[in-house]
Amino acid sequence: MAQELISASGKRTIRELNMQGQRVLLRVDFNVPLSDGKIVDDSRIRAAVPTIKALLDGGASVVIMSHLGRPDGRVVDGLRLRPAAERLTQLIRVNVPTTGDALGVGTDDAVRRLRPGELLLLENVRFHAGEERNDPAFAERLASYGDVFVNDAFGAAHRAHASTVGVAAYLPSYVGLLMEQEVEALSNLLEKPARPFAAIVGGGKVSSKVAVLEALIKKVDLLILGGGVANTFLVASGRSVGKSLYESKMVDDARRILKLAQDRGVRVLLPVDGVVAKEVTRGTEFKVVSTDKLPASWHMVDLGPASITAIREALASIKTILWNGPLGVFEIPSFAVATRELAKVAAEKADAGATVVVGGGDSIAALRQLGVAEKMTHLSTGGGASLEFLEGRDLPGLAVVPTAGSPYETLPIVYVSPVKPGGKSAAKRAKPKPIIKPSALDDEDDESDTLA
Repeated sequence: MAQELISASGKRTIRELNMQGQRVLLRVDFNVPLSDGKIVDDSRIRAAVPTIKALLDGGASVVIMSHLGRPDGRVVDGLRLRPAAERLTQLIRVNVPTTGDALGVGTDDAVRRLRPGELLLLENVRFHAGEERNDPAFAERLASYGDVFVNDAFGAAHRAHASTVGVAAYLPSYVGLLMEQEVEALSNLLEKPARPFAAIVGGGKVSSKVAVLEALIKKVDLLILGGGVANTFLVASGRSVGKSLYESKMVDDARRILKLAQDRGVRVLLPVDGVVAKEVTRGTEFKVVSTDKLPASWHMVDLGPASITAIREALASIKTILWNGPLGVFEIPSFAVATRELAKVAAEKADAGATVVVGGGDSIAALRQLGVAEKMTHLSTGGGASLEFLEGRDLPGLAVVPTAGSPYETLPIVYVSPVKPGGKSAAKRAKPKPIIKPSALDDEDDESDTLA
């Protein structure tokens, strides 16, 4: 029996939780893309379903917390969570009511009326400025809505916010099934990948990926670069990229990473040709050129056919693939060819028995468009969180959860209040609480990939 409670994450999971009669404050990541008020990709909602079902089936009532977008501490009607509640209702076939605010008298009453097997979605926690500041008063108020706290929001685990970190100072804390699965999949990549191991990194910016690229160079046998990331490396290797997106301040870092790869015998595959366009818009003129001869007044918006062929050939013998980020301007169909072709290759490799882990909204969207997403070994819901984990950094939302079998319900958390003009920041430490048996608890929450 004890063996079943061992967590792949090393953290206390809901497998250790006696859920019956508990009111669970569950943090999920419903930060989904919207268009005209409709959900474009429901991957993150789907990913939370196993934990939600496990809690409900175990006899708990569930108060769900999430953020959506960046409302900066104010109410933005276009960032309300009702569309997420409606989609979750469809997926689990249980009504998911929403509150008008994350806090307040109405919310208090709705939470009090919850019965086992029922759930409630709080309104966007980022409508409150205290969320991103990890304000202790806001965190304590949120914590009053649960008997225990479960964090299943891997995509927000790299944020030290009130709903991901702060509430853990006040409630017995656990990780959910998605969080456990994410940590296990990414840990396996770092610790025991089948070789040869390839990382494919795309997207718009190098600056947000320097640390992870340095970490990956020490782990992989092959590094493939695309998107705006590749442009900066092309400049670092002595080529011009015209009007294409690249980061001039990161060229020296790119040279350093290329030198590190050379010293460690890691092959780095850069584009040999690309699709260039007059403007980064639909319907614009575009053509394929060599990356040795990119025209000065054009933008590189996708990889060319020779680069796609080179990637396919380089991946032929690869047994483990990590892919994060699109290879072109994915939101414009004409410039999403390389990303879609890579999705096909990823599916073929998965079918052949390779381990394929994919992260990043556009990368996963390409897989879903082709109907091959379910073939992947793992689809990561974390953008920045995945990258920081792969860098080897501690994720705050994971760090505050006690280890499996811990004698503490909560861990010490240091709050640092914002510095006031002419004053000093004040730190408050929440003391750890000794373990309390469940029966003693009272019955009563990416970056743009444009290359232009």
